[in-house]
Order: sequence, then structure tokens, then C-alpha cells
Amino acid sequence: QVQLVESGGGLVQAGGSLRLSCAASGRTFSRYAMGWFRQAPGKEREFVADIIWSGGSTYYTDSVKGRFTISRAKNTVYLQMNSLKPEDTAVYYCALKTRVVGGRYEYDHWGQGTQVTVSS
Repeated sequence: QVQLVESGGGLVQAGGSLRLSCAASGRTFSRYAMGWFRQAPGKEREFVADIIWSGGSTYYTDSVKGRFTISRAKNTVYLQMNSLKPEDTAVYYCALKTRVVGGRYEYDHWGQGTQVTVSS
């Protein structure tokens, strides 16, 4: 089994920064990609960014390009969030895709989520 644990969320003012972390642990598993999604109140879950583990190619949704950076180190994936806006307020979820199955944004495992609140 796989466990994903997010950390780093919190309350920040507009223009501020946060860095989210996600640690993957458990029994041996394959790792194709890891990513971040978010869900704001009353909204559908939204893709934010992901990274292909082999090679490190990264992808971002348009609304965060130039502000957010996804990266990896050891067993952890990070999301550096700069120039935060109130519309970034959401629960952020870490996700793991173990193999190339399903659609582009179909992930196998999910973390518990961490709240990010950006005040004006």
C-alpha cells in the first residue's frame, strides 16, 4: 500500500508564498508521476501541476504558470507557490500515478489534503 502525506498549508496574505510537501511511503511501488490538485469550496477538483518522475518533465495549469513550481527530491514532491492570490484558496491534494493507465489526469492514490487560504 501507499500513503501520501501533505504538509505546508496555511494562511497567507495575497502576494505571499507557501511551499507544500508530499511524502510518499509504504510498500514498494512504481512511480510514474506525482502531482498536485486543488478543490475550492463549491468547485470541482482542478489539476494544478505534475511531474514525470523519470526525466522530471513538469506541467502546469495555465492559472498558475509563472507562479508555482513543482519539483522533486528523494521521496518527496514539492509545490512552491509564489505570488499567491485569493483565488488560490483551496484544499490541495497530492496524488501519485503508479503507471500509465487511464487518462492524463487519472491518478491512483491521493493524500488527505492540506488547506491553503490566501487572504486579501
